[in-house]
Amino acid sequence: MNKRKCVFAGSFDPPTLGHKAVIDACLKMFDEVVVAILVNPNKQPYFSVNERKEMLVKTVQSERVRVVEFSGTVAELLAREGTDIYVRGLRNATDFDYENADFYASRKLNANITAVYLPCPQELLHVSSSIVRNSLRFGTPIDEYVTEEVKEYINEIKGQES
Repeated sequence: MNKRKCVFAGSFDPPTLGHKAVIDACLKMFDEVVVAILVNPNKQPYFSVNERKEMLVKTVQSERVRVVEFSGTVAELLAREGTDIYVRGLRNATDFDYENADFYASRKLNANITAVYLPCPQELLHVSSSIVRNSLRFGTPIDEYVTEEVKEYINEIKGQES
């Protein structure tokens, strides 16, 4: 029997409750979920790759989730992982427009890519990594955006209470 496997990729800078909701939904549909931290050398992330990886592991503690890092195209990542299923979370129409354009660009590199779009839970529509980063910069609470484990980890590494 073939395992059903998907890839969910992003910067996860940091991972949020929205990311966790997507991963949890993936676990209902797939046997294995590869969560890939995409490394863009042109961007300066708030958290290091190792910090983001540690937070993702703390966010979803499942033997069926594997966290990896990757710098390259989504098509290359899917080929490396041996799956054509690429999961994306959507909060709104802006996300859909961006993800759909990205999907068609990726499909030119691999015609077999299947995109799975998962809507964000309504109570998390306001959650984004950029809101968490801004909250950290201004010292405001992050409780409604990240898991308790991620909040504790951030407090530990950044030496601040949020």
